[in-house]
Amino acid sequence: MTTKKRDSKLEYNYIGSEKKNSNIIIQKKGQYVTGYSVGILYLDACWYPVIPGNVANLETYDFPVRLKVVPDCHTSNLLSGDLALLESIIKAAKELEDEGARAICAACGFFGNFQDKVATAVAIPVYLSSMIQVPWIKTGLKPGQKIGILTAYAAGLTESLFSSCGITDTSNLIISDLSQEPEFSAILENRGSFDNEKVRQEVVKAAITLVEDNSDIGAILLECSDMPPYAADVQKAVRLPVYDFITMIRWVHHATSQRPYYGVF
Repeated sequence: MTTKKRDSKLEYNYIGSEKKNSNIIIQKKGQYVTGYSVGILYLDACWYPVIPGNVANLETYDFPVRLKVVPDCHTSNLLSGDLALLESIIKAAKELEDEGARAICAACGFFGNFQDKVATAVAIPVYLSSMIQVPWIKTGLKPGQKIGILTAYAAGLTESLFSSCGITDTSNLIISDLSQEPEFSAILENRGSFDNEKVRQEVVKAAITLVEDNSDIGAILLECSDMPPYAADVQKAVRLPVYDFITMIRWVHHATSQRPYYGVF
């Protein structure tokens, strides 16, 4: 697949208190909704509580984001990396680009199966999986330290997904799978409800066990977009840096929404 040049002429505009030589403001034709930088792809027809902290809950953010559903993208075919999804994922990504997004993220770590291909297809930056943070996290750790990963589905963390997300060395990754936990599995099985406190306990316990069994872990990464609601509890329990989808999306937002500084110097 070759890179397709887009003619969107992306603008990075900011209205502040600084003086301007001109009051003329130009709007991109066809774009009506503005004021956001990150577009987020999400699954179609999922059925479980999407609570604050979840990537797909707008209460999670103190800045605006724009969501875009990927038609017929269900839990089962996304977790398996079904290539039949590629066309609809790229189409949704291009729609977000045309609507003014400056970068694209997603609401499931297993969108990472398509990371490299979607990044090739659009003209704006793409960060579809929290796993993209792995190389950066590794850089900041001491030699020999490991990254503990809590995932919703360990079988889906394939070499293909790692490669797509720019991960060339998995020897420093220690993975804990929550797919069989009694309450957390409600998310994968689309059961429509779960006991939030039990899910919290399962996620925290998994993190504690991971660190107790592996003293060389220097950081935790929550792969799943449903785990950020419990990130603070995980950090309190293991006393380590905790990365997740929201740390990534905030990073992307700030990089694409830089503002002038004012103050004393």
